Amino acid sequence: MRSGIRKRNVVLSGRKTSVSVEDEFWRGLKEIAFARNTKLGVLVSEIDSTRQHANLSSAIRLFVLNFYQTRLCTQISPADRIAPSESRRPFQE
Repeated sequence: MRSGIRKRNVVLSGRKTSVSVEDEFWRGLKEIAFARNTKLGVLVSEIDSTRQHANLSSAIRLFVLNFYQTRLCTQISPADRIAPSESRRPFQE
């Protein structure tokens, strides 16, 4: 599967800027905005105002990743959770 990084124009505080984000992350961002019943530009402005990274494109990716990781964690029982640094062993009978 090939993911395309595209430049997308957004308006932040009245000024036009562009971000380079993969299609999948952009779709995820649009889904989050829809779920929150907010406009995409408002969500990007929120991300921009709270980001801790110099790069807005990276901040968007991390925001989307965090959203879906949090969502997944609420659907998995604590016994089934695994830390990112741990690895699961293949199933053995």
